[in-house]
Amino acid sequence: MAVPAALQVPGGVDPAELERVACEVARDAGRLVVDHRPADLAQSAKSTRTDVVTEMDQRSQELILGRLAALRPHDAAMGEEEGARTGTSGVTWVLDPIDGTTNYLYGIPQFSVSVAAVVGDPAVPGAWRPVAGAVLNPSHDELFHAHVGGGAHLTTGSGTRALRASATTELALSLVGTGFGYDADRRRRQARLLVDLLPLVRDIRRHGSAALDLCSVACGRLDGYYETGLNAWDRAAGELVATEAGAVLGGLDDEVASSSLLWAAAPGIAGELSERVRSLTRTHVADGAG
Repeated sequence: MAVPAALQVPGGVDPAELERVACEVARDAGRLVVDHRPADLAQSAKSTRTDVVTEMDQRSQELILGRLAALRPHDAAMGEEEGARTGTSGVTWVLDPIDGTTNYLYGIPQFSVSVAAVVGDPAVPGAWRPVAGAVLNPSHDELFHAHVGGGAHLTTGSGTRALRASATTELALSLVGTGFGYDADRRRRQARLLVDLLPLVRDIRRHGSAALDLCSVACGRLDGYYETGLNAWDRAAGELVATEAGAVLGGLDDEVASSSLLWAAAPGIAGELSERVRSLTRTHVADGAG
């Protein structure tokens, strides 16, 4: 499908360079959240009492915004926490300073820093697309990264390798990831969907970081993934890594993911998994505001 003119990479912008910048600032933020995590980590609530933000979320975002301002001063930026800026380049950086904050709070090593460069308006579903991004799991020194047309890669202390989604073709033998929201009513609806989907797949995993789940689809650790209630910063970098690795991705009604639904899957199960999760989302989740 042709890319609309409004979503093409601006002239003079090199997606490979954006990928390099994303990797650099993600690593900087990863070192911060691991090396400077205080023993008495301060936290506060956001949308609900279970939706927490820590002092390190804000410090990580401030670091990323500062590094981007120095490296890409004409780009816009938006993130999960307070702080954003406008730009003139046609590129917006969308970032999650700690994706998986609850895991981070409890010391579970399944959280990430997600940094993506997008074109278009990331506040409007279907009006933007990621063109470069990086997702770092600092606990395991795993850096997932990609740019449009360049493939997806995983860099560790052992080197860099290309990623491909799994070759599975049977939904019944597929490992599928998901996540849950913070609002109690939303979680109840999501649980009903899970109950109906679980008998149709090998098993379900809930790791707690949407960005890492999407990267897990990219490298074959998961065969598929779905979730409702995600924001642009939760998924921008991860969905690019997944699609550049050959995964298929879409939303509730078409190929456009939104807060109503994001699903990603290996090509061999994409049709069946998307049909199932779309139908179940309409039944259990979407009508109740996801």
